[in-house]
Amino acid sequence: MYQQIRSSVEADFEAVNQFVIDRLHSDVALVESIGHYIVDAGGKRMRPIMVLLSAHACGYNDRDHIKLAAVIEFIHTATLLHDDVVDMSTMRRGRPTANNQWSNPSSVLVGDFIYSRAFQVLVSLGSLRIMEIIADTTNKIAEGEVLQLINKHNVDITEADYLKVIHNKTAILFQAAAQCGAILANAPAKIEQGLRDFGLHVGKAFQLIDDVLDYAGDSAAMGKNIGDDLAEGKPTLPLIFAMKHSSDADSRLIKDALKISGLDSLEKIISIVNTSGGIEYTRQLAEAEVGKARACLTDLPPSQYRDALEAMAELAINRTS
Repeated sequence: MYQQIRSSVEADFEAVNQFVIDRLHSDVALVESIGHYIVDAGGKRMRPIMVLLSAHACGYNDRDHIKLAAVIEFIHTATLLHDDVVDMSTMRRGRPTANNQWSNPSSVLVGDFIYSRAFQVLVSLGSLRIMEIIADTTNKIAEGEVLQLINKHNVDITEADYLKVIHNKTAILFQAAAQCGAILANAPAKIEQGLRDFGLHVGKAFQLIDDVLDYAGDSAAMGKNIGDDLAEGKPTLPLIFAMKHSSDADSRLIKDALKISGLDSLEKIISIVNTSGGIEYTRQLAEAEVGKARACLTDLPPSQYRDALEAMAELAINRTS
């Protein structure tokens, strides 16, 4: 399914990759080394692809969508560098994180460089409205990361608290990608709003499934270890649900593990999360978000790009990595 989505914008996709590589250039060797290291690690580039599809679905046929897609990728890349430092992660996409390969200070500072490079490119687009949306989005992403940090080891977190975190931390960048693609194409307000909401719902579904895979995925496919969220003390929805719908003893086991970021009982906790219905419940919420996303495309004219957007929504809940 991913190859089908990507093939609809293959030439643009390659152009975005080349643009990203070109704009990572720096006279400071360490900046360029770390920048290329994380970009070359791969990833599906879902967010920049959403920019390309959104713009084309609205009839755009110029070249600034390449720059805009690169801006979104730069912002995402910078957040990954910062996240891995905050989470003290050692693996991402099947290889050592940049902070593990170099150092925490290096990763933070190169993340800052990539953020600033994103805004340099953004200025060249000449759209104050797009700049305002991207600026607000990066601000909200930062708030989401702080909220997640505050909620580490918090065994009393509510589902509403969790949903607020994923809205800011993940979904809002998908939202900006889809909306700004529409703005670039001068789409009517109704279609722009529909794509904005589409991106938001897909982003939520994407993160919900990401949190499912931490307890029900395959470490080789994901390129990271099962149970990483627990190891980092993150109370994601599968755990939140399990704590509420398990026996007192099982709930206490999860809470104790969250408080100390302990993996000694990981196998037992995975079993509890499954038997409590935590995995199924989280998947159901993701499927509901995808249903909402599909409905947001109603006013969009039929095209291969609209079909690819619909496929992207499906991929959000059917992915394994």
